[in-house]
Amino acid sequence: MPQLVLLPGLACDHRMWEAQWSALPATLRPVVSTVHWRHDSIEAMAAALLREHAGALVLCGASMGGMVAMEAARQAPGRIAGLALLGTNGRPETPEMREMRESAIELFEQGELRDVIEPNIVFAFHPAQAGDAALVGRYLDMVLDAGAVQLVRQNRAVMRRPDALAHLAALRCPVLVMCGDADRLTPPDRAREIAARAPQAELVWVRDCGHMLTMEKPDAVNEALARWLRSLASDCYQNNS
Repeated sequence: MPQLVLLPGLACDHRMWEAQWSALPATLRPVVSTVHWRHDSIEAMAAALLREHAGALVLCGASMGGMVAMEAARQAPGRIAGLALLGTNGRPETPEMREMRESAIELFEQGELRDVIEPNIVFAFHPAQAGDAALVGRYLDMVLDAGAVQLVRQNRAVMRRPDALAHLAALRCPVLVMCGDADRLTPPDRAREIAARAPQAELVWVRDCGHMLTMEKPDAVNEALARWLRSLASDCYQNNS
């Protein structure tokens, strides 16, 4: 049976998966990866993930974690039993986004984390959830806890990310693509193009949801993810019996 590895988004950690934990099949031995804290590029993060977790893997990545998951599938396609890609982007960085990140990095390096992050939280959430002070506070605390060094390092890794779309057609594993229908950071067209290229892809929309799917709409995410994982685990069992 493969192992399930959860890959957090930029400046996020195990806290972004807290609401999913009880819905994950114990047979898949779920674990949250920390490779994004310890390496400087998407390629290096993916290589470390593959070194640290032996055998067949099911990778579930959100945002930047999805980029790492897609790169791991490129590096070791035969080891990936399934990919769940939540609110992520297969394209390389655009000049416009690179310029925006460079501006943010300058401020991070000056220690102005809160001044950059707080005004931009609105872009991470659907308006219906953006007014939830407790939810937004949990997300803000998590990102601020990452600190300036990690925010700079992880943003630079995302800026240099490879073009994942180029190799998705070669995937031979089931792929779950999930996206908030109001995601402004990785818009729905990014999810559509990933699903269009992966041969065994299923596309799931999370209604009234922004970028932080696992925190905004945990019940909807859990239902879709648990169903897909059960089906995947059943197929793996049948193939190995």
